Amino acid sequence: MIPEGSTRQRLLERFAFLQRADAALRDDFFGGASLATLPAGQEICRDGAQCSHLPLVLEGTARIYKIGENGREVTLYRVETGESCVLTASCVLSHRPFPAFAECETPVTAALVAPEQVARWMTHSPPWREFIFTLIAERLDEVFGVIDAVLFQRLDQRLATFLLRRAEAQADTSLQITHQELAAELGSSREVVTRLLRDLENARLVRTGRGRIDLLDIPALATKAKPAG
Repeated sequence: MIPEGSTRQRLLERFAFLQRADAALRDDFFGGASLATLPAGQEICRDGAQCSHLPLVLEGTARIYKIGENGREVTLYRVETGESCVLTASCVLSHRPFPAFAECETPVTAALVAPEQVARWMTHSPPWREFIFTLIAERLDEVFGVIDAVLFQRLDQRLATFLLRRAEAQADTSLQITHQELAAELGSSREVVTRLLRDLENARLVRTGRGRIDLLDIPALATKAKPAG
């Protein structure tokens, strides 16, 4: 049960479907959901595990990723504040195992919804259905973007694109990220990423430090990120 007070109010503010839902669904949600808080770095779910609840993230960020047979990681998408995990929703509804890994990038607080509630609301609540279907559409776009990048873009282009997007997202050209974390984002190895960063540094586009990358020439990086031709 979600206790009355500020937590309920924050859930209402972050999840529009609760604002549009009727009183019966809101009562069912707040009466049946539970609240969980996990630390940064905590594993949420492993590939092949069963999903016991659907989390709705109230605060924090979780990363969903795959690990290949060669041991390399590639990030599929992130679940941010006000969102949920479409793979978990699919597993809860289909009773199939989780097909990836999920971990907390930051401390995460989430409302946990039981599978029977997820299924019941899909039948009886238009705002909930819209929330889930919108989530599916957005995540499919993200995952197809990852597939397109891995299959059809050079790694140096993908690296430049990622650095620019991360800088834009945090409104800062000084990025706190390791070579290993970049490799996990791009589905490559740390050694290859280090070599590409060295090339960018030699071209005076970036400056690297321990767990840090400073972007020195944004226009040149933008040109680097563009497909050739």
